[in-house]
Amino acid sequence: MWTKLGHLTGQKKPFKLEDIWRIRTRLEIEKNIKELALLNLAIDSKLRSCDLLRLKIRDISSGGIIQSRVLYRQSKTDREVQFEITSRTAQSLATWIVHNNLAPSDFVFPSDRNQSKAMSYSCYLKIIRRWASQLGYDPYLYGTHSMRRTKATLIYAKTKNIRAVQLLLGHVKLDNTVRYLGVEIDDALNISENIDS
Repeated sequence: MWTKLGHLTGQKKPFKLEDIWRIRTRLEIEKNIKELALLNLAIDSKLRSCDLLRLKIRDISSGGIIQSRVLYRQSKTDREVQFEITSRTAQSLATWIVHNNLAPSDFVFPSDRNQSKAMSYSCYLKIIRRWASQLGYDPYLYGTHSMRRTKATLIYAKTKNIRAVQLLLGHVKLDNTVRYLGVEIDDALNISENIDS
C-alpha cells in the first residue's frame, strides 16, 4: 500500500546483523551515547516503541546496576515479557545514565525539550530513518517496528524456533508470530530453491 506522498506503508523491514554493526560503529565513532544506548536497548528488548520509550531507569536497573534480565508488562497486551540486556547494552546504558545523571524515576530516554517526558515517537522514528538513510536504504521502508523485528528475525533465522520468538515478542498466538516474521513465504522459497527438479 502506498501513501499520497508515494511512500510504501505496511510492515517495516528489520535491519540485518551487518547493518546493526555499521550503525553501532558509526555511533561509537561519533561518541553518540544516547543513540548507541537507544539502538542497543531497542534491539535487546524487542519492545514496541510505546513500551521502549516509556521505560524508566527503575525498570532496567536496581541499586545502580543494570539488570541482565528484565520482566516488563506491555501496554498493548497487558502481558508480561522478559528480555535480556547484553553486557554491551548494559555498558552503553550505564554510560548514558551517568552522563545525564538520570534518577530511578526518570525515563531512560527523556525528551530533549522536557526532561519529565519521554522521547516522542516521532523523534524515535526520525532517528531510525536517519540510520536507514546512512546505510543507503530507503528510509520509508524502516520504522520503529524495524527495531522490534530485528533481533526476532535474527533469532528465527539462526534457530528456526518460532515458539521462542513468540515468547520473546509476547505474542498470544503463534499465527501472529508467523505473520509478523513472514517466515512462511521465506521458508517456502528456501525449500523451493534447494530442490532440483
